[in-house]
Amino acid sequence: MHDAARRQAAACLAEAFETGNPLAALPDSVVPDNVAEGDDLAALMLDELGLVSCGTRLALAMDGVRLAGPMLEGRLLPSGSSLPLAVSRHAQVTAALVAVLAEALPEKGQGLPAFAAVHPAIDVTGSRFLDPPTSLGLLAADLCGLGHVAAGRGGTLPASSVAVTLAAAGRRPRGTTVDLQAALALAVEAARQSGGLPAGAVLVVTGLSPVVRPEAGLTLAASFAGLGRARLGFA
Repeated sequence: MHDAARRQAAACLAEAFETGNPLAALPDSVVPDNVAEGDDLAALMLDELGLVSCGTRLALAMDGVRLAGPMLEGRLLPSGSSLPLAVSRHAQVTAALVAVLAEALPEKGQGLPAFAAVHPAIDVTGSRFLDPPTSLGLLAADLCGLGHVAAGRGGTLPASSVAVTLAAAGRRPRGTTVDLQAALALAVEAARQSGGLPAGAVLVVTGLSPVVRPEAGLTLAASFAGLGRARLGFA
């Protein structure tokens, strides 16, 4: 993909991000052939918008593949927020975890870093396209489906696997057992592969529960045994 074509595609994505008006499709000549090209388009789009990533979001993509993309501070919401359905096209919701780094995460290293806090969260995917991306390259260019993340009160990372649920507020379904340390280890490795992160940056891991498709008037609660809860409503 030539530089001029890449800039054109990034400008189209940036306009869709800013205005909320979705792209029907990218011209065939600028469709990314792979994840690396998609990552480059996403980085160019953020440059066009003047936005800087505040961390790494590890998203559950198609066919069970996990993709790492940028997390944006403006897309972090407090628990109890209400989100208009219209702002998250092709929305899918899962329980998520947000971890704040207490120290820099270097490119080279092993094991988990120190965390200032970990937060139970709810991840809502979104898209800049009228139709959902059909390839991993396009999904990477689409910020790996970044919509919004609502985070609850911070706590300490549990040492063992815990039950995680995502359901309509007031319901108490049986949870899915999740090893949160193993989930965060995947995000840590993805961040290292991208060059590392400074202290204070965030790691977000999505897909920690079965997917829920939101409806207007629905309030969802994510519950993490031993850690806490996050809530998010849809208007």
